[in-house]
Amino acid sequence: MVSHPAPGNYKSTLVNALLSHCNNNLAGVGGVLRPGIVHRLDKDTSGLLVVAKTDKAHASLSKQFKNKTTTRMYMAMVKGVVQLDNGIVDLPIGRHPRNRKKMAVNFVDSKEATTQYKVIERFKSATLLELKLGTGRTHQIRVHLAYIGHPILGDDTYGVKARIGRPALHAKTLGFVHPSTNKRVEFTSVLPQDMIELIEYLRKG
Repeated sequence: MVSHPAPGNYKSTLVNALLSHCNNNLAGVGGVLRPGIVHRLDKDTSGLLVVAKTDKAHASLSKQFKNKTTTRMYMAMVKGVVQLDNGIVDLPIGRHPRNRKKMAVNFVDSKEATTQYKVIERFKSATLLELKLGTGRTHQIRVHLAYIGHPILGDDTYGVKARIGRPALHAKTLGFVHPSTNKRVEFTSVLPQDMIELIEYLRKG
């Protein structure tokens, strides 16, 4: 599901669903164009997303994302066997110099971006990774993994087609300070069925 209306996707977005669910009481929270939206997931990425129902919550959550105090963990199945058990990709990301719809590692017009990875399981020709975001750039995980030679399976834009039919990327964990209670909360989402089936297929090897 697309997060908010944009050229080519004006209906059936998360914003449309939220406005309907909240009887349009979200209007104006965080801006009229993207009410309630604090951060986004790529269209085909499964997993956790937090939205705000009040201006107070939106301001608090947006500040936490900006200050990089949230916890965001992902799971991804990538092409090839990753040799190191863990590592950090610290490379700036900006618009692709030739394709403006894509992002790329860019050392000229870019912003800092860091992604930590940890090998969870290796297969004959793929690796299951756990990833922790240090920053939240557009397409960050997909761009970083493709750049180091391990694109996400199913990612037609930056990687390779696969039986899963979408990028094998899942937002597993999301943690932040609750805007009302000021207590740290953390949520976890189990792997979706299509990624579970992909893992089982790869284990048969």
